[in-house]
Amino acid sequence: MLDLADELRPLTDGGRAFAVATVVAVGGSAPRGPGAALAVDSEGTAVGSVSGGCVEGAVYDLCLRALQDGEAVVEEFGYSDEDAFAVGLTCGGTLQILVTPYAADSPDRAVAAEALARVRDGEPTALVRVARGPAGLLGRALLVRADGTSAGGIGGGRDLDRTAVAEARALLDAGRTGTVELSEDGSRCPGGVTLLVEVIMPPPRMIVFGAVDFAAALVRTGKLLGHHVTVCDARPVFATRARFPEADEVVVDWPHRYLRSTVTDARTVVCVLTHDAKFDVPVLEVALRLPVAFVGAMGSRRTHDDRMRRLRAAGVTEAELALLHSPIGLDLGARTPEETALSIAAEVVAVRRGGTGASLTGTRVPIHRDGWDRRVPAGA
Repeated sequence: MLDLADELRPLTDGGRAFAVATVVAVGGSAPRGPGAALAVDSEGTAVGSVSGGCVEGAVYDLCLRALQDGEAVVEEFGYSDEDAFAVGLTCGGTLQILVTPYAADSPDRAVAAEALARVRDGEPTALVRVARGPAGLLGRALLVRADGTSAGGIGGGRDLDRTAVAEARALLDAGRTGTVELSEDGSRCPGGVTLLVEVIMPPPRMIVFGAVDFAAALVRTGKLLGHHVTVCDARPVFATRARFPEADEVVVDWPHRYLRSTVTDARTVVCVLTHDAKFDVPVLEVALRLPVAFVGAMGSRRTHDDRMRRLRAAGVTEAELALLHSPIGLDLGARTPEETALSIAAEVVAVRRGGTGASLTGTRVPIHRDGWDRRVPAGA
């Protein structure tokens, strides 16, 4: 439900009752992942989506029922080939949905309201809710902040809350929404309690080195993918806000010096587009030794071979070089800056999600899967 922070603000601020249906788990080729939500208020207004349209009507009805009886419920939707018009997922997957009502005086409402407010303020936030458990616990909420403090409780006792906070912090550190299986006594053995942990982090960074035409197209593509995009170049005549109006930041500095001084994390994407050795080699020396998600560099194969030789001469190890995506991008036959930006973005997504970059036509690999393990060498 955290993805509906802006849409739910009038409800949390105005005191109107509402119910939220949240995807807890998916199977097969379900259209939306855990955390996707549909909310319905006491006047019947709906926002959000859990399935892209497949089961929205049935889930809407579940929300109305939850508003009437005040009870949380978990329902599962799957594909049925017996009736083409049956309520189900035409893509063949399954969705497990948690529906939780939030009355004006509900104690969990205050927890949800704080979580939503933190998301709007850009604060790292984990919202824990019971998706399976003993009677009376279903839908109970616990807010976990980045510093480990919490608000609310899932109601199973101090040990269960303590373990829930620890598990939520781990997912928060990883920037990942997921479920956790615990025993009722709070031990980490799969038992009678399933927790849905929704995590919202600030947007991942994309740092584009080289204020060139290709960079302008990549800025637009990076923003489309939800990145906070920075353009950095040592040449002030090129690194200007006028040339990159859609960038979040435009920095005039030597790339390697900026990369050493700025904040990066395991989700950061570094794209080096200068294809000039005096800029490329120093910044790649730094980038390949940082625990970031992706490092790529533009250039012809001749430029790539020369760059690799220079990096080896500078002391970059073979293990570090194996992490470099160069020439950057997937083989789309791209020529224009926009096509090239699409090629680069496609490779970033493939690395993030564990994709192969191959056409889905004729393949049997799962369509939806997760990766984002930057320790896998390029091309592996």
